Amino acid sequence: MFSEGLLKLWCDASPFYPQQTVNWSPLHAHLHQTLRDRGLLPRGCRVLVGVSGGQDSMALMRLLVDLQPHWGWQLRAIHCNHGWRDDAEANAQFVAQTLKDWDIPCEIAAATDSLVGEAAARQWRYGVFYDVARRGQCVAVVTGHTASDRAETLLYNLVRGSGADGLQALVWQRPLQADNPTIQLVRPLLEITRSQITDFCQTQNLIIWEDETNADPTYARNRLRLEVLPQLRQHLNPQVDRTLAQAAEILTAEVDYLEAQIHRLWQQCWDGQQQRLNRDLLRDKPLALQRRVMRRWLKTVSLRQVQFTHVEKLVALIHAPNRSQTDPMPGGAIARLCSGWIELIPANPTDRAPQDDSETD
Repeated sequence: MFSEGLLKLWCDASPFYPQQTVNWSPLHAHLHQTLRDRGLLPRGCRVLVGVSGGQDSMALMRLLVDLQPHWGWQLRAIHCNHGWRDDAEANAQFVAQTLKDWDIPCEIAAATDSLVGEAAARQWRYGVFYDVARRGQCVAVVTGHTASDRAETLLYNLVRGSGADGLQALVWQRPLQADNPTIQLVRPLLEITRSQITDFCQTQNLIIWEDETNADPTYARNRLRLEVLPQLRQHLNPQVDRTLAQAAEILTAEVDYLEAQIHRLWQQCWDGQQQRLNRDLLRDKPLALQRRVMRRWLKTVSLRQVQFTHVEKLVALIHAPNRSQTDPMPGGAIARLCSGWIELIPANPTDRAPQDDSETD
């Protein structure tokens, strides 16, 4: 991290910073370097920023506005009003006025249907992001997820029994919609902790909109943020947010490697016509690859959530005698071994998913 003196000298001398009246901070330097190193937001591109009004998104928006003269982005913002809180309309008006003061076009989207649960809200929100980005010809939708969010997500998915794929969630960049890679979801603050964001907002005199639901311990994510992580910081590791975020970063690279291996193996052992797997080609493969093949298969032929026990039942068939079969899985489907092929037999033939040879992860 830059000291204040070094930062000032660097900003004054650097051709990468516009010479204007801006309260430059270590976070400005950090984000600028991150964007250069990772190539997350190309120069001159059109960028849509999700702004809730909370400290993370307001800090992100301020940083991007300050860096805009150098990068030449065309910035615009989107605020999603879920309609959950009494102050939701006032929150939206606050965001709109702030962005107007910053000379950034801002669109407000309000949910017309009742959204039940975080998953439904996220699906609606990302759908709005996609529609607005597509209309505005934006190549990136940027959100203010931080290292602390990444740590919370890792812990949350860990206690729910997720594998490495779930633990490495909140990656730097991914397609916003799986079927359209031209619009990327970008999270440029994944190395910045929430406490750093708090300090930035204070030193920059940013006004933020406090969401009272963030203090409600009935939400599991809030309990992690308000109770579990403070205990870990106090008793085990003061830098636990950063450490867990780094663990997620390590897992991301390892998952990418495993997926590359699985893609090749999948092409060899998967019979798309009959929707079955060649057991003999899997026999000598490492257990990690066997499990990933089975997980992919279940996601390909079934719409039901894949669980560890389901995967293990299929892995056991790799070394089982011919005509072996599993006990019924949820929905009544069974898997059986027949002449070197592992087949999944649905309880109701109409439950079988459409044939699909493509990658579904």
